[in-house]
Amino acid sequence: VQLQASGGGLVQAGGSLRLSCTASGFNLDYYAIGWYRQAPGEGRERVSCITMSGGTTDYADSVKGRFTISRDNAKNTVYLEMNSLKPEDTAIYYCAADPFCSGYGVDYWGPGTLVTVSS
Repeated sequence: VQLQASGGGLVQAGGSLRLSCTASGFNLDYYAIGWYRQAPGEGRERVSCITMSGGTTDYADSVKGRFTISRDNAKNTVYLEMNSLKPEDTAIYYCAADPFCSGYGVDYWGPGTLVTVSS
């Protein structure tokens, strides 16, 4: 099973993008979902996470106030709305199952989607 992240692209600084995370034949309802990113030459970091019900979310300090995570279980999709983008947000963005948003046992990685923010 792989979670598919989509919606990346090239955007100017200050712009917005919305990423989507879906999975064919796999019910996301039963999982907390995390969005992670990896910039060139850097390690992977968690950007945001949302619990199964959507009742609890968390964000990295670097994106607080700019990014919003949400989920639509009826559409089997988790979203990451990214506003006020900065060049340092440039990275490959991945979604994954993140048990209890703990950061442990993260699984079902997919290929990710590239976000490029130009200055």
